[in-house]
Amino acid sequence: MQTIDASGMLYRDLNELVRDSISRGVKEICLINVNGQRYIGDGLAKDASTIIEGTPGNDLAAFMEGARIEVHGNVQDGTANTMNGGTIIIHGDARDALGYSMRGGEVYVRGDVGYRVGIHMKGYQDMNPAIVVGGKAGDFFAEYMAGGIMIVLGLGLAPDEDIVGNYCGTGMHGGVIYLRGEVAPEQLGKEVKVVSLTKEDTRILDEYLHNYCRYFGVEREEIDKKPFRKLIPYNKRPYGNMYAGW
Repeated sequence: MQTIDASGMLYRDLNELVRDSISRGVKEICLINVNGQRYIGDGLAKDASTIIEGTPGNDLAAFMEGARIEVHGNVQDGTANTMNGGTIIIHGDARDALGYSMRGGEVYVRGDVGYRVGIHMKGYQDMNPAIVVGGKAGDFFAEYMAGGIMIVLGLGLAPDEDIVGNYCGTGMHGGVIYLRGEVAPEQLGKEVKVVSLTKEDTRILDEYLHNYCRYFGVEREEIDKKPFRKLIPYNKRPYGNMYAGW
């Protein structure tokens, strides 16, 4: 494993070092003392693994094609922006617009996420993106979602805390959301309805929950204490009638 000390380093210089190392065949890189450097891992397509110690800046792993990034800390806005493939494991919290227009790959967050997570998320060809959140999510979760899988576990919440904010699934017209626990009808977008889980839903959840527990050392029994609710769009073209006749 190659270790790079990012302390005081300009983001351009840091990213150049990372890309150069991977182009030379380095398979594992550890970035220490990361403090807000942007664009780490953007566009990485090769089979490489990057461990980040600290807090990376905006647009971590944007357009990433297949690498693996593990962050021991929090991440800022725009992580996994238009990500096409690979895996991101975050041992802290994630801020706003996580997974914006994400088209493939998987993101696992140990803690909470901010606003507009998964906005415009979509499947592409045989790719089916997924985001798994261990804590709670802010307003406009899965806004305009067109495909993929979103899972929120609500672990560690106080009895009066909501698992998601308001406008969950607003404009949603594809994909599926799984929420562990209760959600009030007034928190949901008008395009979303709650339905029962099927055997296929249970199989899908088992796959992602197994990974979540393995990555973060969480006991599955803790997750199984509450049932999941499944949210789907009931209108595939929620705004289509606005443009009829144009």
